[in-house]
Amino acid sequence: MVQPDSNPITHAGFFRNLVENMAIGVIITDTDGKIVFINDTYSRFLDIDIRRSLGKHVTEVITNSRLHIVAKTGVAEVNYPHKYKDTGFLVHRVPLREQGRIVAVVGLVLFDSATTVTQLAEKLDRLESKIADVQKELANVHTPRFSFESIVGVSTSMETVVREARNAAGTNMPVLITGESGTGKELFAHAVHNASARRHFPFIRVNCAALPKDLLEAELFGYEKGSFTGADPRGKPGKFELAHLGTIFLDEIGDMPIEMQPKLLRVLELKEFERVGGVAPISSDFRIIAATNQDLEGLMKTGQFRRDLYFRLNGIPIGIEPLRQRRADIVPLAYHFIAKTVKGPSGKGIRIHPKAQKTLESYEWPGNARELRHVIQRAITTSVDGTLRPENLPDYVYQSTVFPKRAEATSLGDYLHAAERYLIEQTLREADGNKTRTAARLGIHRTLLYRKMNLLGIEL
Repeated sequence: MVQPDSNPITHAGFFRNLVENMAIGVIITDTDGKIVFINDTYSRFLDIDIRRSLGKHVTEVITNSRLHIVAKTGVAEVNYPHKYKDTGFLVHRVPLREQGRIVAVVGLVLFDSATTVTQLAEKLDRLESKIADVQKELANVHTPRFSFESIVGVSTSMETVVREARNAAGTNMPVLITGESGTGKELFAHAVHNASARRHFPFIRVNCAALPKDLLEAELFGYEKGSFTGADPRGKPGKFELAHLGTIFLDEIGDMPIEMQPKLLRVLELKEFERVGGVAPISSDFRIIAATNQDLEGLMKTGQFRRDLYFRLNGIPIGIEPLRQRRADIVPLAYHFIAKTVKGPSGKGIRIHPKAQKTLESYEWPGNARELRHVIQRAITTSVDGTLRPENLPDYVYQSTVFPKRAEATSLGDYLHAAERYLIEQTLREADGNKTRTAARLGIHRTLLYRKMNLLGIEL
């Protein structure tokens, strides 16, 4: 009768011999990601010296290893495709626990012969090819509408910011675009993506201010079927998942709820996430561009925006000045909007009267280029001879340039003269330039009207 302690399979040497001779690669790391064991099968495949590899961080031996990540997350990764030096295979990464605490991570590399490895590599290549095809199909749906050629501006400020954005397009760093509402932040985000190496893959836009707080996580990370009431029974991929190989644009990032910010930071650092209701981590290779019209530094001081997230997003800062600080761009932009509104030769024939140009250049444009576009579109509909004149502009635009500003410290007389000039010009336009009808509507004699027009420099 064989005694228990003499049974060969109970000896540690038996199990070590078994592991060493299995046609499976075995590697074990501690919780810091340092290698504590590699079997002969895996060392031969890696073509490394076991003794020199022990104690090294796993990424020094296998650059794209994830064992150290599993040690942090505690989530096993089973049957994951993996590639090393153009060879594909499947791996298991399993955290080992003692009394509920992770003490090590074991990696099992599943190949038993060169034939199996080749087959797995071919299967992996086919899978990656299919994924790339799907991403290209997605890119056709989520294609950026603008390029740097779409950006109009001749001011020094605009030339500088375009140059900075072109330089950003040549990198893979995060970009943070700041500027008032209507300055063209999304246009720049599209342009950066379109000029980058990711331009053939999706451009996914997320408006952080438009999504309800309780749906934002599901929208960003996706969800599994049955995760919550009203969810699609098939589940749904999130925006980060759809942005794989492309760009995700987080607009109005300043409105990101504070409780969501740590989760976003983790995704930016690890490039992986879990769907709502899911347990398996999903990896995504994306480039992030964020934009805001808010003062993030002020939000950080009040605790409404995380400082570590700000520094992660602010890889390349791009600040767009408001239109009132680059007035040289106003008229070129106005003609651009004319061409976009009235396409073809008809649009090219429309002109802006010098007085209307002066009015446009003098207005403060609190809504920036977006407001200018709406004003031009409206002016086109009221123009009758292919020329946009002051009377085609909204009253609030014209009045703001006619009346002296308080900051100019003008007298009451100046205000009264400005008001008189405005009333006469408006009445003349309503009377189609007829002086007799204008004088009658104003309740003055025509001779007095001529004298006032001459005094105020009114020419029609």
